[in-house]
This record gives sequence, C-alpha cells and structure tokens, in this order.
Amino acid sequence: MSKIEAATVKRALSAHAAIGLLAGALLYLVSLTGTAAVLFEEWQRVEQPVAPEMASIDPADVQKAVEAVMALEAGKPKTTHLYVHMPVESLPRTTITTDHQALHIDAQGRVAGPEQIAWSDFIVELHYALTMPGVVGVTIVGALGVMMLALSLSGVIAHPRIFRDAFRLRARDRNGLGLADWHNRLSVWTLPFTLAIALTGAVIGMANITAWGIAKLNYGGQVEAVYAPIFGAEAKTDASAAPAPNVAGALDYMRAHYPLAKVTYVTLHDPGTRGQHVQILGVHSKRLIFGEYYNFDAQGRFVGVAGLSDGHLGQQAAASNYDLHFGNFAGLPVKLAYVLFGLALTGICATGSYIWLGKRQRRGIDEPRLRATWDAVVWGVPLALAGTFVLRKLMGNAAPLAPTFWLAMLAVLVAAPFVPAPGRLAKVLVRALILTSGLGAILVFSGH
Repeated sequence: MSKIEAATVKRALSAHAAIGLLAGALLYLVSLTGTAAVLFEEWQRVEQPVAPEMASIDPADVQKAVEAVMALEAGKPKTTHLYVHMPVESLPRTTITTDHQALHIDAQGRVAGPEQIAWSDFIVELHYALTMPGVVGVTIVGALGVMMLALSLSGVIAHPRIFRDAFRLRARDRNGLGLADWHNRLSVWTLPFTLAIALTGAVIGMANITAWGIAKLNYGGQVEAVYAPIFGAEAKTDASAAPAPNVAGALDYMRAHYPLAKVTYVTLHDPGTRGQHVQILGVHSKRLIFGEYYNFDAQGRFVGVAGLSDGHLGQQAAASNYDLHFGNFAGLPVKLAYVLFGLALTGICATGSYIWLGKRQRRGIDEPRLRATWDAVVWGVPLALAGTFVLRKLMGNAAPLAPTFWLAMLAVLVAAPFVPAPGRLAKVLVRALILTSGLGAILVFSGH
C-alpha cells in the first residue's frame, strides 16, 4: 500500500470512528425501531386482536360508515381530513380516522369501537421523529440517514480488503478480532440494503426541513404548496356546510375503470364542507411506488390522477421512497427480509462502539464506565420498548408510552457509570429484557 493510500485509509478510519461515536446511540435506536416498524401492520393485529376483520367491504357500507363517523364528529372542531383504511391482505381491517378519533368498522359499515394501537403508532413515531414535534425530530432522523451513508462508505474505504475477506471469520478472542470480523462481514453482506435504507431515510427526513424552508421563503409557510407538483395540490376550500360526499360512487368508479388498482385508502379532504373532495389511493402491483392518487369531486365524479405512476421521473422516484424504505412491497417475504437485514444493521450499530472501546483497551486505556454506558444503550433500548408494550397492555391506549420510554432510558444511562464491573449491567438488563418480553407474550396470549 502506498503512502497516499495509507493516509486515505487512516483518514477514513478516523472519520468512520468519529461519526459512529457521535451518532452511535441514535443510529442504534433508529435501526432497532425501524426494524420493528417494518411489521407495523402485524403489530396492530397483535396489539388489538379482537378488531373486526374482513377480506373486503362493499362501497355502500363504506359510505354508511363515513356518514356515521361524520355524525359522531358533530359538535367537535371541524376535522381537516377523514381517512378510511380499506381492508388489505396484510391488514384486513376497515378503520376510519379523523383529527379527533380512530374507529374500527365492521363488514356491514357499522362503527365497532375505537382503534387502540398506541404502541404500534409509538414505534413508528419513535423511528420517524424520535417522538419530537414538528420538523425537528424528522430532520434529526434524516441527518442520521446521511451519517449512515457516510459510515457505510467510509467503512468500505477504510478496509481495502473488505470485499476480498467477505467470508473470512476469525474466532472471537481477547484481541476482539472476531467481533470486528462480524461487524465488517455484516456490513458487506447488507451493504446494498444499508445504502438503500440510509439514502431513502435521508431523503424523507431532509425533504421535510427543505420543504419547510422553501415554504417559509416562497409560499407563506404553506408546505402543501411545495409538495403539490409531486403529490397534487389541495382543492380550493369552502367552509360552508354540506352533506357527506359520494364515497360509494368514487369506489364504484374505481372498480369499473381501474380494477387492477388495489384500493388501500380513501381520504376525504375538508369533509362536511362545500369544498370537500375525495382522494383514493390505489396500489399498482409490481411497482415500487406506494400508489397512485385518484381524485374525485364531492359527487363522486372522477377528476384525474396525481401522476405518481406515470408522471415525471421525479414524481415516480419520490413516490418510491417510502415503500423502499419500509419494505412495503412484494408481501411478507420482503418484510421478513427487511427484518433480517434490519437486525443485522442494528447489530452493526451496536458492535461498532464495542470495537472502538476494545481498541482503546488494548492501548491501555480502559474505560469500564463508558463500556457500561454503551451496554445500557444496547440492552436498555429493547428493554424500554418491551416495557412500554407491557404498559400498553396493562393500562390501555392511554398509557404514557413516550415519557415512560425516555424516562426509563434516562434512568438506565444515569445508573450505568455506577456499575462499572465488566458485563454486569448487560447481564442484568438482558435478564430483565427476557422477563419483560415473557410478560408481554403472556399478556398477548391470555387475550389481555
């Protein structure tokens, strides 16, 4: 290796370590929650197993349900949107959500009771925005995507033999070579997945702050106007009262004219007003886009499509980010692959700091308190997540999940420096995780 190559490798290693330590804990958290969020629909069925399920629902019954929910909204502040989740294979449930409530609907279009999936929503919110309000959390997560890209690329540059040694594994020993090998091998095996996840996550996260900035400068703060060329513009508002729109007519039109588009969502914009309109999301098979928007007026007359399926290349690329990031394409096999790769990525995030600490220890710099703190991150995060699930099952949908999670993590991190004995805190947290997970499983199978 030449001096120039050696210097490049050294600088890449330094950059790799600096970025990893700076963002290691948050990257680990986002990777783990992202892996769990891949199974968002499956978690809903685990969290609330008694909700009514159906393979399909008749348009007339959807109309009946919409009108019933709009009647329940009477006396409340006007909801800006009403969403109807249509039954699909992965989640065969009909659910209507407004700004104020979420309700399950049975196959006859009757309101069956409230949707109670607070923990599933919490996992997604923790991954998507670290439970922070506004654009702050989303932007931080987007920045983490950029850091993950930098880590992946700098890791490849820092190890010139990384691809040649793709299947070389040394036994774990006192020098930590085995752990480093697993870290490097997993990084190689999952590199395409990691690059795709990091890039799409960065685009989704940074797009929010970019759109917010553009809206502030050019559109009077209207973020919707920034996204309009991609996802379609909102119709002109008219707050005058009006009866429920003809949702059944729009669904009948979809069946007659777009039978191959699987309807997953019906969105009512400004429902109950003269400015209301209906938007239907139809999924196209063998396409990476999350779907196409089909627009209808209040009378159920077709207006046009947004162009996500056949519009400009930029539109199609933007519409493909979400499914590529969360693995929502090609059914359960892809989801399971995403879970497997996600767990590998989580392991890469966890082992990176252990490798760095091991190198310092071999140089005579032993930092047991810092190692215990990292143990608190690696095992404290899944323990806190399991604890919030148990809390949700015991207290119901109103359980304070986000405060509980962050307070639990704070407590573990504060306690970590006081347990510097090698591996002791990790053993305690692992046992607590097993017990808490077991309790959660008991609560699920007991029908609690």
